[in-house]
Amino acid sequence: MTKIVYVATDGTRTEVEARDGDSVMRTALANDVDGIVGECGGSMMCATCHVIVDEAWAEKVGPRSDGEADLLDGAATEPQPTSRLSCQITVRPELDGLVVHLPEAQM
Repeated sequence: MTKIVYVATDGTRTEVEARDGDSVMRTALANDVDGIVGECGGSMMCATCHVIVDEAWAEKVGPRSDGEADLLDGAATEPQPTSRLSCQITVRPELDGLVVHLPEAQM
């Protein structure tokens, strides 16, 4: 299984085992990670699953999908250069150890 590390604004790290093929958002919700809301259920219609991909991982995660930037512009916390919607990041073996930072607010 692939490990994903979620880092809260206070620095608390939550490491979880993720199933390949699931999204980073679904993995967070299934493991009760505070800070990911996923209000639209992963259909890319909100920005309540906003994460900031650690710069060391940005290239491996890849670019934003079409429309993702528009939704991030409406996020509760100002997007950063490596901001992504976690519903659009698919867990895969090459992302083992992925670190994402949670913004201060999602709503």
